[in-house]
Amino acid sequence: MNHDDTIVAIATSLTPAGIGIIRVSGDKASTIVSSIFVDKNKKKIALNESHQVKYGYIYDEENDNIIDEVLCITMLKPRSYTAEDVVEVQSHGGIIVLKKILNLIESKGARLAEPGEFTKRAFLNGRIDLSKAESVSDIIMSKNDYALKASVEQLRGNLSAKLNEHREKILEAIAYIEACLDDPEHMSLDGYKERLEKEIENISLDIDKIIKNYDNGKIIKEGIDTVIIGKPNVGKSSLLNLLLDEERAIVTDIAGTTRDIIRESINLNGITLNIIDTAGIRNEKNIDKVEEIGIEKAKKEIEKADLILCVIDINKIDKEDETLIELCKENNKKRIVLLNKIDIAENAEKNIENQKFLIGEEKILFSAKTKEGLNALKAKIEEMYTFGELDFNNEIFISNERQLEAIKKARKSLENVQEAIKRSISEDFLTIDLNDAYTYLSQVLGIEINDDVVNEIFSKFCMGK
Repeated sequence: MNHDDTIVAIATSLTPAGIGIIRVSGDKASTIVSSIFVDKNKKKIALNESHQVKYGYIYDEENDNIIDEVLCITMLKPRSYTAEDVVEVQSHGGIIVLKKILNLIESKGARLAEPGEFTKRAFLNGRIDLSKAESVSDIIMSKNDYALKASVEQLRGNLSAKLNEHREKILEAIAYIEACLDDPEHMSLDGYKERLEKEIENISLDIDKIIKNYDNGKIIKEGIDTVIIGKPNVGKSSLLNLLLDEERAIVTDIAGTTRDIIRESINLNGITLNIIDTAGIRNEKNIDKVEEIGIEKAKKEIEKADLILCVIDINKIDKEDETLIELCKENNKKRIVLLNKIDIAENAEKNIENQKFLIGEEKILFSAKTKEGLNALKAKIEEMYTFGELDFNNEIFISNERQLEAIKKARKSLENVQEAIKRSISEDFLTIDLNDAYTYLSQVLGIEINDDVVNEIFSKFCMGK
């Protein structure tokens, strides 16, 4: 792909709206747009001043047709999103008008941009590193306030700054060792291993913290995979409908009504719950093949879940309920037990007190019908995932597996250095693992990374970004 040409794309959603934006980037951006941008007398308006907004019309000279009344914003390199000349045309947000302007700009010599190509150019032109570029996509796709905060902080450079700080220290260590080995008469390595060991330990502690925060970062970004389980007719689908505040699942008195997986997402005070309603799990031999498949799917969802809401009919607690709790324990899952149908329970406390398998479980007395316990459930989930206490200004949250793998490899290389120092291995061998650590941290920022990986990353971006 040629990155020296001029590209164009619609940068806003292609649905009817108040305004639409068409973005043009490249050396010919201002020339191309100027050729179709006129005043009320159809006199062409030059777009050669940076960071200026000008009013006029998009004019198809060949057909003598005014397409729309617009504003044109000019940002000349390097002070633009892509670090190239950029012109943004703000028109009315109709689909037809946007496409007409887009086609006209293409006819004047611009090429339709690939998905993510504007951000890719910002990366290739050195305006942002790869971790910041990835955060742009994360901001657009943010499902909740916490995901947005984490993505914005990464765009502001908290990850980049920390990794660059560590890269500098590692590079200094490599340079010092190599200088001492090249000129032993004037530079000494005496006592250096002790200083290096302390430096590596400090870097490793920071990296360990980033790795440890990955699970939080992933949940912040993607949401908590929350599986509702229970026997048939205990109120699972009613709970789903209650959380969604709509009739999403069919609710009947017939056992086995839910036979497949139902997936929905809700925003709970800034936390995204990816809710999965499963088929009722029971051991009866007379279930049909379809329900049996649904039960197997439910068990697989339990294995993948971050959180399990185990619904039990408080009036009919039995051995099958105990089996479900044991299944959760086997998979070492966070869980909340909802003792449902409290509104029709005659002796709730007595029904619970003799159930040894419920001892130590997080239990909430609940009624999907009257909403009793709903606020307690929301509060318990917030307590289990205390994102509100996270310090987004001082902590780094990555949710990207590519970044995680590179950081883990860097940590392993530093571990090798620490082990080598303990074994009194010669300093020249230490530089091998130090170089590896430096390379892996550089890969996070996109400094040392191949074109195929870059292309794969930006192919996932939306058009116009």
